[in-house]
Amino acid sequence: MFGSVRLIFAVLIISSLAGAATYVMKLRSDNAILQANQAKLEQAVSSQKDVIEKQKKDFAEIMEANQQLNKVLAGLKQDIDDLDKRFNKGNRDLGKASIERPDYIEKVINRGTDRAARCIEIASGAPLTEQEKNATKKEEINTECPSIANPKYVPY
Repeated sequence: MFGSVRLIFAVLIISSLAGAATYVMKLRSDNAILQANQAKLEQAVSSQKDVIEKQKKDFAEIMEANQQLNKVLAGLKQDIDDLDKRFNKGNRDLGKASIERPDYIEKVINRGTDRAARCIEIASGAPLTEQEKNATKKEEINTECPSIANPKYVPY
């Protein structure tokens, strides 16, 4: 009987040691997997930080472009107001004037249309000509949009 109790304890001890060894190996395996996952997560966090920095930079560029567009828009609004004042000056009747002097009104409208078309080209990104860049006198400028067509012109 005493021999069988020893045998049972020996089996229990050996089983416990084997179970503990298996458990330790499983923990090591889990630890290795967790370390690999940690490395992947750190890499993902790093790449996300890079993306965030890029987005911040892009946002700053967009805001700067927006401010520049707002400046151009303000100039264009001023040009529209000036044009409106020109057409609504005094008791001007464009229909009556066109009946009385059709050739003159046609020239004025065609010249204004050509200048307005050039304004649209410039606003769409066309480069300024040397003549437009250097215009400083009232007779040299594009009167439809002097703020974008003639950067050196200062109204007096």
